[in-house]
Amino acid sequence: MDWITTAEGWTALLTLTTLEIVLGIDNVIFISILAGKLPEAQRERARIVGLSLAMIMRIGLLFSISWVVGLTEPIFDLFGHGFSGRDLILLGGGLFLIYKATTEIHEKLEGAEHEGAVRAAASFASVIVQILLLDIVFSLDSVITAVGLADELGVMVTAVVIAVLVMLVASGGIATFVNRHPTVKMLALSFLLLIGMTLVADGFGQHVSKGYIYAAMGFSVFVEALNLRLRSNAPQPAHLHAEHLNQRAVEKVSRATGKT
Repeated sequence: MDWITTAEGWTALLTLTTLEIVLGIDNVIFISILAGKLPEAQRERARIVGLSLAMIMRIGLLFSISWVVGLTEPIFDLFGHGFSGRDLILLGGGLFLIYKATTEIHEKLEGAEHEGAVRAAASFASVIVQILLLDIVFSLDSVITAVGLADELGVMVTAVVIAVLVMLVASGGIATFVNRHPTVKMLALSFLLLIGMTLVADGFGQHVSKGYIYAAMGFSVFVEALNLRLRSNAPQPAHLHAEHLNQRAVEKVSRATGKT
């Protein structure tokens, strides 16, 4: 714990904590969308369990740094590319994320009746299992980033714990906001689809800089915020004169019928 008394240690902690929070946004979005399929009484519990599992997973991987580093060693060659354990995990996680995002988008476009049937079929255990599967992928990416930025294990563990605590505090508000606005939820699902595709590309050795991904996501969020502001300030649509007369006629008939 000597890093506590050095400026370099605190600088590394601040940098890594910020990066862990940024990298955890996609995890929070995924957990919020999956938890939204559960009854309202179980959603908060699912978010807490999901993020707690993410923290435990990341700390466990940090204490197994030698194993994590070994995952980058090629296992077999295919089409001129050497696939490592990390590549296979990223491929599996990316394909799973693409599948989940695509099915969720399909459910939203099917209508309320279909969505209700899917919601009834979701169970707490199945949601937690899906969260756990994606936590493995997100945690691996997070830990590899942490190992590259910091040398002290204490700095890495502290940064992970602080980042998860921040995400726990913010996850409720994010989930409520996403579920309250259908267009924001569709945008979040599109983000997950994009992240899944980048994971698959990374698994095939085609690395895509996270800076480009987060810049695109940030710009999309900015545009959606403008749309939400525009819709909130838009005046109520004016009723046509004929429509107004028809409504008054219906009211008169209703009153006359009630009197008779």
